[in-house]
Amino acid sequence: MYIFFILMFVFGCITFISSRKHLLCTLLSLEFFVLILFSILLFYLNFMKFESYFSMFFLSFSVCEGALGLSILVSMIRTHGNDYFQSFSVLQC
Repeated sequence: MYIFFILMFVFGCITFISSRKHLLCTLLSLEFFVLILFSILLFYLNFMKFESYFSMFFLSFSVCEGALGLSILVSMIRTHGNDYFQSFSVLQC
């Protein structure tokens, strides 16, 4: 089971590193990291016989993080027309 979590984390890192051109791909790989952390947290809490209330807090914060990322993506597409990182400079913002 630990090897499965490690492989998922490594694949998430590879995806995050290789998809630096588009903001949407970067946000999707970050959400994949959140899902990995959530599954590790649930596995740990069930293994140690703890309550799962903390996992609900983690899930609510991850939903807020996803909504914030989508709002940044929508505002970037409205202002620049696409989600390429190379299409805008820091001086324009």
